[in-house]
Amino acid sequence: MGSIAAGSASERPAPSRPASSSSRPASSSPIRAVGLPASEAESGIAASSLGSGDVANNEYPVSLDDLRERLPDNLYWRFGAPTKDPQILRARAEDEKRWNERYGKVLSNTASEAEVRAYYDHRRQLSEDYIEFATLVLKEYGERLPDRDQRLYELSIELHSARLAEIPRQIADALERKKAQDRRREEWRSDHQ
Repeated sequence: MGSIAAGSASERPAPSRPASSSSRPASSSPIRAVGLPASEAESGIAASSLGSGDVANNEYPVSLDDLRERLPDNLYWRFGAPTKDPQILRARAEDEKRWNERYGKVLSNTASEAEVRAYYDHRRQLSEDYIEFATLVLKEYGERLPDRDQRLYELSIELHSARLAEIPRQIADALERKKAQDRRREEWRSDHQ
């Protein structure tokens, strides 16, 4: 999963507005627009412009401005909303790098328990927010969306729901690996003193 910032709603930075507020988002991938990282878009689901050729008069029915007003603190705006703004893209790249480094610490068993929990809290919040966004899009605009886009939003909900279901096990596994690593480290120190 793509990486991004953790924390509660009160810790979240204020969402930034995209450079363009046209009714049709500028996105190279409908997968990215519904909250799935580009790596998943490359795993067999075709990527194309959101709504291209499927909507009468070339007007995409989803109003991102309306959704932003209704879900102002949703992480989708920070990490998934279509944008060409170089500042936002740079901030996303920095966040991705930082969260990937934290995930590396989790995998290498060098993260503290607090860091493990913060990493997975972030993953939980990100998935919950993307589910909230996709659910609202389907509720408000579902009948007007092209079939392909309806399915993509539904897929986003399914995949993020599956991720949420896995988080408790992933936390337990990471903490158990950390404890085992800490025990091995202490045994090594004892043997070499």
